[in-house]
Amino acid sequence: MPIAYVLLNSDLGSDESIINEVKQLLVDESITYEVQGVYGVYDIVLKLISDDAEKLRAIITNKIRKISKIQSTLTMMVIEEQENL
Repeated sequence: MPIAYVLLNSDLGSDESIINEVKQLLVDESITYEVQGVYGVYDIVLKLISDDAEKLRAIITNKIRKISKIQSTLTMMVIEEQENL
């Protein structure tokens, strides 16, 4: 099952509004997700799970990365062949 972790850097003080916007964008998508604010180099961690890797890529590229207060993203796709090692 395709899984992606997306680390987000946001404008100062905009974490909560971005988290709410991510939730609104993903509510109609047929994917499972978790989104949390974190301390450290990144401000928000987003985990996306879908049956379709291409759908994950499209959501990240066309929806998540276009949120205006996001400064940068780092996307990590899980290697499916290594999930059950």
